[in-house]
Amino acid sequence: MTSPAKAEGTGPSIALVPELETPEPAKGEKKLEGRSPGQLMWQRFKRDRTGVICAVVVILYFAVSLLAPLLVKLSGTDPYTLYGQDPTYADKPVLDQFGLPLGYFGGVSGDHWFGVEPQYGRDLFAMLVYGMRTSLFMALGVTVLLMVTGVIIGLIGGYFGGRTDYWIGRVTDFFLSFPQQLFFIAFMPVVTAFFVDPREETPTYFRALAMLIVLWVLGWMGMARLVRSTVLSLREREFVEAAKVSGASPARIVRKEILPNVVTPILVQFTYSLPSTILTIAFLSFAGVGFVEPTPDWGRLFAAAANYTEQDPAFLFFPGLALVIFVLAFNLLGDSVRDAFDPKSGR
Repeated sequence: MTSPAKAEGTGPSIALVPELETPEPAKGEKKLEGRSPGQLMWQRFKRDRTGVICAVVVILYFAVSLLAPLLVKLSGTDPYTLYGQDPTYADKPVLDQFGLPLGYFGGVSGDHWFGVEPQYGRDLFAMLVYGMRTSLFMALGVTVLLMVTGVIIGLIGGYFGGRTDYWIGRVTDFFLSFPQQLFFIAFMPVVTAFFVDPREETPTYFRALAMLIVLWVLGWMGMARLVRSTVLSLREREFVEAAKVSGASPARIVRKEILPNVVTPILVQFTYSLPSTILTIAFLSFAGVGFVEPTPDWGRLFAAAANYTEQDPAFLFFPGLALVIFVLAFNLLGDSVRDAFDPKSGR
């Protein structure tokens, strides 16, 4: 039997394929949408319980530092009053005849939540909270300055290459040759003595500025090398070559094409650098070339605890525990951020 098309002389029949249409989402279902790399990173990070917990801990530390005046006011103490020597508080003695805290665990009580300092009777809770405030914000400022300097130098050396990269590399090697810890101890008194009369007491703000300068001058090299190595691998990629062919300026290429692709190592390095900077600042205060009396500081608390360890070992417990928890949480947060940006490196 011939088909109607052939009978009418219109040639062979052609089956018409209906046009495929994207099915509409059922009622109650969400329409699938593409997600940006930042959204994907956030989704992966939220699934990492360790990272979320550590992020909450870090945020809590910064919140406590910001609210230090309010918390100390609630406790009814301050970090400067000598409760063991001030006659105003003679009706509430906190030290015995040997200068050691009365009560259990370093003098912990309703008035002094973490106990008191031997010999002087200063409140340890107030000293710790204000010490965290000093160390965290000092370290945050130093770390941001290090990151910005390292990123700029790394971008310039990695993108332009040639003699520019060569001389930047030699300058970087020169600063890396300094033994940092020894140089910190030796250079800090020189900086302060150069601007302040040795017969006068060095202001706290100037000590903070001197530490910032020393840590900045000797700390940007690691970030610069990391960014340089990343940029060297990016500048030969197709999207960078296409931008060059289109006539884009070097500044635009670096800002629009290269910089967004080095955000990941910058953020990961930042999460590792901040706790390291805090430990360095604490070391300077412990060595006596950082913050000194009566400025509350984490490192100064450890320096004081070294003198009280035999008579009152409890004095070191709360400052030490707080520092260990913060450094551990920030390091684990750095691992979680790295894994969120790069799933292939997941634990």
